[in-house]
Amino acid sequence: MSFSLFGRSLLTLLDFTPEEIKHLLKLAGKIKAESKKGKVQKRFQGKTLAMIFEKRSTRTRCAFETAFGEEGGYPVFLSTSDIQLGAKESLEDTARVLGRMFSAIQFRGFKQETAETLAKYSGVPVYNGLTDLYHPTQALADLLTLEENFGDVRGKTLCYIGDGRNNVAHSLMIICAKLGVNVTIITPPELNPEDDLCQKVNALAKISGANIGVTSDINAVKDADALYTDVWVSMGEEDKKEERVKLLSPYQVNQKLMEKTGKKETIFLHCLPAVKGEEVTADVIDGAQSRAWDQAENRKHTIKAVMLATLVK
Repeated sequence: MSFSLFGRSLLTLLDFTPEEIKHLLKLAGKIKAESKKGKVQKRFQGKTLAMIFEKRSTRTRCAFETAFGEEGGYPVFLSTSDIQLGAKESLEDTARVLGRMFSAIQFRGFKQETAETLAKYSGVPVYNGLTDLYHPTQALADLLTLEENFGDVRGKTLCYIGDGRNNVAHSLMIICAKLGVNVTIITPPELNPEDDLCQKVNALAKISGANIGVTSDINAVKDADALYTDVWVSMGEEDKKEERVKLLSPYQVNQKLMEKTGKKETIFLHCLPAVKGEEVTADVIDGAQSRAWDQAENRKHTIKAVMLATLVK
């Protein structure tokens, strides 16, 4: 199948077909292999990237900045204290200006609508580095990590344990439903994913053959190939810390839970940063079954793949 992603934005993986996602993952694997061989190329030479951050970041900022810079491009970091971004100037006008000065825009912040407005009015590709609803670049890195461990991921089972209505859980459900990976969200009922998203991913799963489930039963990890968790308190929700810790304490990923899968080859995933001793114990995330550091590295390779596919013909 022949297609081009040139000029496309990545706002949510709902906008991408399974074939397009597979293409990005294959390209990311090729890029990673080039990196390991020390190949240096300048495919972004003469191009510029505006990197807008409402939220702090380690992996997203470093991945975008190094991926773009080492290919000869010029990334510019812009925090909300550096530009107007809807303060003294409308968001639409900021988008129009940035679109005339930059080849692409990366946005990491709160509202999904902000990323969508930037894409609508800038006229250049916009990449969602994280919003309250979605984290598509993380999901791509997660699937690349699964492929590196298991080869063909179709039919494999991933259990996400913790806050079921956060951006990571949402994007995992989407990408797994599209690629035929079984995924179970294990979460207290109070933190279930929205019904609207569940309906969308279940419709996708019918096409791919994936099984998508939501449960509060921690024993649902049985036979899982991967256990995945995230922090219990997302950025911007710090005032809910006490409530979340109390609610999610029974959902901690520890060695006992890893053993409940019944598979010695089960791997552990975490998008980071991690609060060791809360959502995961140190012996698990720092242990032999952990692939959290591979995921972190793979953020760079998958992000570079997205930018290459959308910026270079």
